[in-house]
Amino acid sequence: MEPITAADYHDIAVPSDPRISPGDDRVAFVRRQPNDDDSYETTVYLVDAAGEGEPRRLTLAEGADAEPRWSPSGDRIAFTSTRGAADDRQQLWVLRLDGGEARRVTDVVGGVSSIAWSPDGERIAFVQSVTADDREADRDLAVPDDYEPEDHPDPRVIDRTVYRAAERHFDGRRPGVYVVDADATVGGVTDPDPAESGAVDRVTDREADFAAPSWGDADTLYYTEAVGDDPDDSVEIAIHAHDLDAGEAERVHTTTGWGADLAATADGRVAFTHAEPKQVSMQPTDLRVLDVESGSVTDLTGGVDRGLGRGTTPQWGPADETLYFATPDEGKTALWRVPADGSETPERLLRPGTVSGATVGGDADAGPESVTVAFAASEWDHPGDAFAYDAAADETTRLTDLNADYLDERAVGEPEELRFESDGVEIQGWLLTPPVEAGDAESADADGQYPLAVEIHGGPHAMWSTAGTMWHEFQTLAARGYAVFWSNPRGSTGYGEAFTQAIERDWGAITLRDVMAGVETVADRPQIDDSNAFVTGGSFGGFMTAWAVGQTDYFRAAVSQRGVYDLTGFYGSTDAAYKLVEGDFDTVPSAEPEWLWEQSPTGHADAVDTPTLLIHSEDDTRTPICTAELYHRLLRKNGVDTRFVRYPREGHELSRSGEPAHVVDRIERIARWFDGYSEHHDAERALNRPEDDGLSAGEEPEDSAESET
Repeated sequence: MEPITAADYHDIAVPSDPRISPGDDRVAFVRRQPNDDDSYETTVYLVDAAGEGEPRRLTLAEGADAEPRWSPSGDRIAFTSTRGAADDRQQLWVLRLDGGEARRVTDVVGGVSSIAWSPDGERIAFVQSVTADDREADRDLAVPDDYEPEDHPDPRVIDRTVYRAAERHFDGRRPGVYVVDADATVGGVTDPDPAESGAVDRVTDREADFAAPSWGDADTLYYTEAVGDDPDDSVEIAIHAHDLDAGEAERVHTTTGWGADLAATADGRVAFTHAEPKQVSMQPTDLRVLDVESGSVTDLTGGVDRGLGRGTTPQWGPADETLYFATPDEGKTALWRVPADGSETPERLLRPGTVSGATVGGDADAGPESVTVAFAASEWDHPGDAFAYDAAADETTRLTDLNADYLDERAVGEPEELRFESDGVEIQGWLLTPPVEAGDAESADADGQYPLAVEIHGGPHAMWSTAGTMWHEFQTLAARGYAVFWSNPRGSTGYGEAFTQAIERDWGAITLRDVMAGVETVADRPQIDDSNAFVTGGSFGGFMTAWAVGQTDYFRAAVSQRGVYDLTGFYGSTDAAYKLVEGDFDTVPSAEPEWLWEQSPTGHADAVDTPTLLIHSEDDTRTPICTAELYHRLLRKNGVDTRFVRYPREGHELSRSGEPAHVVDRIERIARWFDGYSEHHDAERALNRPEDDGLSAGEEPEDSAESET
């Protein structure tokens, strides 16, 4: 058996966004795997829902595909793709399943996302982000052949509170809702000029942010709008019902939260998400149902001490009487169902590993006892596959084995679940020791001990498991000879509202106590060398890594990734995430500047002696690089062993979806930094090693991000 390596990232395929067909006999999903150092092959696959036969690729390995959505009749799949585009704008495509090539339905300036079929299968709603000039010139309906977009305004003039996100500046673009004829074809087959023919209809035509289109009946489209005195600074979200025939919209309700998901029915019920507005960043997300005619609202999940999770949108069962949703739940994802009238409390159906999408299917009149749930999940022994749960048989069938050949040749370790106490509160964590094949190589000393790598998750209101996006990193560090410990300290989701809110106005001290309580638990084991402990984490985990080395000398070395180092600098430079300061700390920098400095890692930089590597993305708008620059300079001036590694072209999602070469390089640099201070590894510190020593990419390009000042 071969040990898992960082470079194995290129060999791993992961599924997402599974969609079960009408009649629940097939499942479409997105499969992603690195193509090369710079890109991924992201294509739509189809698999039998009963698990018979191998999955087959539906779409071409050209561009990046996303959002497979079945037509109501099940004879077509709509999806978005960048195929044939000179940039990364997604366009809408439709593929008939009885044969033939996919046809492009749109050619719009703002790209296409959030697609939804009308109940009669004749139209498809979508969202695109455009400028007022785009609408004036009808480029949001069809892009002229001679159109050449500018890279960005020069100079940029900012008139918004939040003006960038997801590695991009808005540059005057706002998301709007559109509808397109599902039979339209760009390219001269049936519709040579969408702008002239009206194949694309503009549903919203105001300078506002619209999202989440969901069909009621075939003529009614629901969607959301960010509202408030300053919508950028507000958590109010209006829900509109738009009569497409009359061309009129009515606000039917206003909810609150960081965005809202919608799921509507033909008889005028709208399921939506809601979070209480006071200190919204700490509030759980609930599921509610609006009866549009009466205006009554039913809270379906108020009695469940779990908030709805991101990544799986609430949806109606086939008979429109039951709603399905997902929550984080003690290191796993739980899938639930609840009667839409609130007559019963929610019932937990499944609790598989880490779920990356789920949908519900069945005959039109199928009740909750006879539906099929398709979902994608990863667990400790595999990085991801598609599954189907048959409610009638109460059985789950594995539909794919995407990484079978890879896993057959790799030594995969099984993490051990731990429960320990901190301040009288039970905390969940895991310990992964090197598999035998890897452990014999270089990690254990004569007494069979391993150095300890402590990982801290981001968020802070997130949850880790034994799988998901961290599967490869955890297994790689274990194969390198480290015992890997991770946990869900207070502040995490999945353990109840009080647990999540326990770090109010105290990100650092409470979280560190919980993490160190877990470290002390595993350090008592004879195979753990507690004198050789290391720490790393990203985003809030980067904050906590820097906080930890400012409070304790326990760790021999640290790697802080895409962290928040100065809360005031973060408040002023981040995107909408400045609400984390207002919500979690219940303050703003002008009110308590000295106190926020004391709550920041930079406020304790003078106490740091631990060798600390900083990793950051240059286009990160969630945790902008400016606070990392400040922290790095303070460490340098204090004579701490440090290095600053900056990745160009990357944003906050570097570790999850960055350029494959960067993903691999990041993991290797973490291990190389730890190795240089480990008594269990015969390696010089990274600062003394040749530039490419220990990095599989070898010689780096001239625009390499590594800087030593």
